[in-house]
Amino acid sequence: MSIKEPTTSTGEDAAPHAGGHRLRARVAAAVADSIDVKRRYFDTHAEDLVRAAEIIAGAFAAGGKLLVCGNGGSAADAQHIAGEFVNQFLVKDRRALPALALTTDGGVLTCIANDTGFERVFARQVEAFGSPGDVLLAITTSGNSPNVEAAAAAARDRGLTVIGLLGRDGGRVRALCDPALVVQSQDTQRIQETHNLIGHVLCDLVERMLFEVAGDV
Repeated sequence: MSIKEPTTSTGEDAAPHAGGHRLRARVAAAVADSIDVKRRYFDTHAEDLVRAAEIIAGAFAAGGKLLVCGNGGSAADAQHIAGEFVNQFLVKDRRALPALALTTDGGVLTCIANDTGFERVFARQVEAFGSPGDVLLAITTSGNSPNVEAAAAAARDRGLTVIGLLGRDGGRVRALCDPALVVQSQDTQRIQETHNLIGHVLCDLVERMLFEVAGDV
């Protein structure tokens, strides 16, 4: 039995995808929509972002730490932000900053979820690691994640400052935060994309507040 060699087509020979124009238009629309959501947020909430950075920088300067929590994509954001502070963002060879994502210890998370309930997976860690003067960055695109809400309530009870990184109208968590950084969109992916940029801007501002950066005025 003979085996026929697969044929390949070059870029010149390949016919364009039948829906190529529509797909390119979809790409352009997604990018434009993402830019619009970001622009609307930063045009109206820059002062809130500066205040949040001042709170985090003040906690670090006083020997406090940052705790960060969220679910799903927001859990990934929590780990991303914590990693930038612990290691470095733009300022090289600086001291490490104590930031802890409450989303990473599988043993702790499953123990709490199994014995107490998933709604307590972050709150219990706040009780373990949080101290007065620390900061909790609570991330939820809906503003209504029960375990993030419980963590924010526990943080307030322990004397932590709670900063919310929220979406839509801020949900139930908004009332537990000061400040609340609310991306007012109904599209979860656009909220997440803006949260990612907010996280980077926070890291940049905090580093500039704590360490001398060439070119700053």
